[in-house]
Amino acid sequence: MFLFYRVFTNLLYPFLSILIFFRKIIKKENHIRYKEKIFSSNFNVVKKNNCKLFLFHAASIGEFKSILPIIEEINKKENIEFLVTTTTLSSANLAEEEFKKYDNIQHRFFPLDVGFLMQKFLSSWKPDVIFLVDSEIWPNFLLSANKNKIPLILINARITSKTFKKWMFFPKTAKKIFNLFDLCLTSNLETKNFLLKLNAKNIFFNGNIKFIKRISKNEINNLNKQTLINNKFWFAASTHENEEIFCLRTHLKIKKKFKNIITIIAPRHIDRVKNIKKLFDKFDLKTQILNKNEIILKDREIIIINSFGVLSNYFKYAKSVFIGKSTIKKLINSGGQSPIDAAHLGCKIYHGPYVYNFKEIYDFLEKNNISKKIDNFEELSMNLIKDLENANNKENKISILINNLGQKILNDTMKNINNFLFDEIK
Repeated sequence: MFLFYRVFTNLLYPFLSILIFFRKIIKKENHIRYKEKIFSSNFNVVKKNNCKLFLFHAASIGEFKSILPIIEEINKKENIEFLVTTTTLSSANLAEEEFKKYDNIQHRFFPLDVGFLMQKFLSSWKPDVIFLVDSEIWPNFLLSANKNKIPLILINARITSKTFKKWMFFPKTAKKIFNLFDLCLTSNLETKNFLLKLNAKNIFFNGNIKFIKRISKNEINNLNKQTLINNKFWFAASTHENEEIFCLRTHLKIKKKFKNIITIIAPRHIDRVKNIKKLFDKFDLKTQILNKNEIILKDREIIIINSFGVLSNYFKYAKSVFIGKSTIKKLINSGGQSPIDAAHLGCKIYHGPYVYNFKEIYDFLEKNNISKKIDNFEELSMNLIKDLENANNKENKISILINNLGQKILNDTMKNINNFLFDEIK
């Protein structure tokens, strides 16, 4: 099966390269750095002497944000460099923003999982250890790491019953792949049990690292801060296409009760902001696209966020938040965005029925009365009106519960990493 996969990916390489080039044309890839994914001559290796190199791979924004506290903890030690790879354009943009203050952390795009590319990538960078996050299992990458005798750590491992069944179509191959990991830290007990059956070793359940709190260094300007404090508003975060219609209907419903209500929308993909504005303009709503460092205009009722990495700035002042990618039926098996940042900052969270990718997290939040599933805009509107009528400040108990849980997960995770890592590669 390994041989088949290697041959298949080699044959697929020209077509995938063309696809990435096409994505570059339609601005789904970085117009210069897309080459990092497909050409070994563009790996742009930059390493310091006498430093250990730790490689972290996190596919997209959610996984990327989850590893930042881990990197920050390890970075307290001396003589360590970090190479962080991601796949998506949005995560690369966020990495550029996050890492500009560090001189020992670099970002690169993760190459295609083609044998010769991965071998060249790892032999060029020569990492001392590799961390993979969540469910990022790339056979050629793992085999190349094993060939180069690089320790492999899987953190926040997540295997659903559906994924496990797929792996068990090829049990020998699956067991060989997961046995390549030297340490596995799981996000839930179910995954731990699956990994045991998949012949993984050194498995520990610590909890989901996405619960670990990371303090945002950013802050919105004072004028916008005062606008949020002095007005009734609600926040719709990480919305996807068609969910803005859901937000529009909700806004119009709430407006009947609160004439001056402000709705703030942060779309998951900011290249859609102009189309979103056109939607609200059709209803003669005073709408503003808010770019970075701009001021919210006094008479605006719809604010559309047009910048990355600012969600926490609004969670901080919002009592009620709707998390998107949760009302789209076609995403029944892939829906949901992380609600954890909002929970850390004490928000009451609402979401649609399709949260498959974060079901475990939402189940925990719902059990603790932090989140609530809504089925339509009328239900969301009713709940938001109740929240807005309640003059009390945000409940600190939400933040305390989530922050304590996150700290425990961080402590346990770092204990496992340190016990393995600094004995293994010293």
